[in-house]
Amino acid sequence: MKVTVGISNRHVHLTKGTYEVLFGKKDLKCKRALNQIGEFASDETVDVEYGEKTIKNVRIVGPFRDCNQVELLGSDAELLGIELPVRRSGDLDNTPSVNLVTDIGKCSVDGVIRAEKHVHVPTGREDELGLHERDIVKITTSSGDEFYSNVKVSQNGFFELHIDKDEASEYNLANGDIVELELCGR
Repeated sequence: MKVTVGISNRHVHLTKGTYEVLFGKKDLKCKRALNQIGEFASDETVDVEYGEKTIKNVRIVGPFRDCNQVELLGSDAELLGIELPVRRSGDLDNTPSVNLVTDIGKCSVDGVIRAEKHVHVPTGREDELGLHERDIVKITTSSGDEFYSNVKVSQNGFFELHIDKDEASEYNLANGDIVELELCGR
């Protein structure tokens, strides 16, 4: 089976309350829609601080969430000198904290992770695709590189492989590439 590649850069998901600390009552504005239905890259960015190091202009992904989550790259972890757990979105127990900074506000948030590779499957298409929550799949690139990922079934899912920018570079993948997917186990 074939699946399209979607590459993710560093970004943050915020609660409405955290957003208001950082931006006041300003609306969260859509810069461009993402493939995952209802999600968007916003116009707004924050600086991520850890110790004496800062990563500037990290994009906020909307809409608002029930909890804050900061998704960084492996190269970001090296730059900041922070140990990042590789986790599924929402698995935020015992994760590090960083400061988020704007011209208006600053706050400390935990929930800092490096997102694990995953294949999004839309709810209702699991049987059709033969892929279910937490299935393990083998991905094979056009150059023959192989790696493993898992399946994430979601209501707003768009069928695609999500991989971060650093990992995509490692496997020489670009947004929109097509890779081969094979179910390995449940």
